[in-house]
Amino acid sequence: MTKKTVKVPAKKAVTKAAPAAKAAPTTVKKTAPAAATPATATKPAPAVVEPKKIDMNKQSIKDAIAKGKELLKEGKTKADVAMVIFEALKAEEKDVVIAAFVQGAGLTEKGSVTYWYNCKRKAGKTSAAKA
Repeated sequence: MTKKTVKVPAKKAVTKAAPAAKAAPTTVKKTAPAAATPATATKPAPAVVEPKKIDMNKQSIKDAIAKGKELLKEGKTKADVAMVIFEALKAEEKDVVIAAFVQGAGLTEKGSVTYWYNCKRKAGKTSAAKA
């Protein structure tokens, strides 16, 4: 006598679902009318801030920009050019140095701010190392 194997599908696990709890009837609360709340005052539009006027006619600024353009033509990197301009204009304000970066190193306005921070940090490290 030969045995025959019969494949029987596995029994599905029987899970008993918990009976759904009956939801309590919801009640809607009446809210106060909108007219009862005070109206918020509108704020006036902020005044347009005009950019600060920078005098680029000082000889030291002109020299730094010219030196930067010359270094770019020689093939120096923008970071090198920015550092030279930064060193030349250490005594000037941040806005003046950034404007010189835009003209002398060919940087964008936003890019020149980043270069200014990097040059400031690098100059601080070198002066701390010398001390």
